[in-house]
Amino acid sequence: MKTRIYVTLKPGVLDPQGRAIHNALEGLGFDGIEGVRQGKLIELEHGADLSDEDCDAMCRKLLANTVIENYRIERG
Repeated sequence: MKTRIYVTLKPGVLDPQGRAIHNALEGLGFDGIEGVRQGKLIELEHGADLSDEDCDAMCRKLLANTVIENYRIERG
């Protein structure tokens, strides 16, 4: 089985990487981009016995900094 975990910065948290990407896109001639927020995708391959509670615990304890980041779990 596979689970995807998407981690993104919370609204209002400064995103210097997103700003750098935005500036680079403008420098390459891509106009009209109003903003960029950068995040990460984590894919877990696992057996059927991994519970939703375990996935949530992994995110809270290691995969996301819940002070400044949100996470979303997609199972399947």
